[in-house]
Amino acid sequence: MTTRRGFLAGLAVLALPQPGWADIGAPAYLAAARQGQGFWLHGLSAAGESLFALPLPARGHAAAAHPHRPLAVAFARRPGTYALVIDCALGRETARLHPPEGRQFNGHGTFSPDGTVLYTSEVVAEGSAGRIGIWDAADFRRIGEWHSGGLGPHDLKLMARGVVVANGGIETDPNDRRKLNIDRMRPNLSLIGWDGSLVEQAELPAGLRQDSIRHLALGRAGEVAFAMQWEGDPAEEVPLLGLWRPGDAPVLCPAPDGQGARMQGYAGSIAWSGAQIAITSPKGGVAMIFTAAGAYLETIERADICGIAAAQGAGFLASDGAGALLRLSDKGAQRLTQQALSWDNHLVALG
Repeated sequence: MTTRRGFLAGLAVLALPQPGWADIGAPAYLAAARQGQGFWLHGLSAAGESLFALPLPARGHAAAAHPHRPLAVAFARRPGTYALVIDCALGRETARLHPPEGRQFNGHGTFSPDGTVLYTSEVVAEGSAGRIGIWDAADFRRIGEWHSGGLGPHDLKLMARGVVVANGGIETDPNDRRKLNIDRMRPNLSLIGWDGSLVEQAELPAGLRQDSIRHLALGRAGEVAFAMQWEGDPAEEVPLLGLWRPGDAPVLCPAPDGQGARMQGYAGSIAWSGAQIAITSPKGGVAMIFTAAGAYLETIERADICGIAAAQGAGFLASDGAGALLRLSDKGAQRLTQQALSWDNHLVALG
């Protein structure tokens, strides 16, 4: 039975100020890494210094940062069945999420702006139909789900009108990840409204339906930049960056002849910084920078580069598989830090 003293003590605890990201050194980014035989989630300063490193049970992919509390959800490399909730202040796991039976997480998730809800990218293992999982961020109970609008969703971002999803269009074997429908792919961008309905959807031209839409970055005026991975003839040079404003058709942004081929058909990550957009290719060992309108600016060479995020001030912060963190701009690259580890695919900016 709850006593008056116990009830008042509970109210006192609730009234205490909750710790924020500033209380653990104000990290600017989260990034997964392999170090030795283990896997870790790092919190990084704006200058690329590691402020903390917390263990993961297996290889990580992306992470979702709570907007206020020092709390992160680290997602397994797709397709995975764990999402680890980590209290970054205490340095420990507080919950482990699992999708419903027959589902798999697909590498990405995001919190609502007020931090009350977590949205996760998921697939039905058999057939790869997309789902958006909805979780109460107070106790991480699953409270619902929506259809993603396509097959193989990967990245997702929140907009004023709902959740925009990168549906890659690929059906994969749930056991060995073989791609089963390359000849009939239909990737799309889907805007899912806050009631779970499909508000709008954009597809690529018929000749580019093997350009799998994978990752997203948002502009300040409601634009969506998207990065793609080409599943067609490797000899073809196709755009790997596109722009979409809901209500309009997507606009593709090719690199100049010869430059596009250096990406080897693979854009691994994307970021928007001010008036510029960057995409990376670990396969090609290059990053490319474009204007916010999609005009090509520069190619920067760096072996196994993949993670990319807006840098504080201007330009981009990038990571590579050799443990380097770099500042990129259309003027080139500057190495900030070097560690004895291998950074994974993504850098997630806080704030």
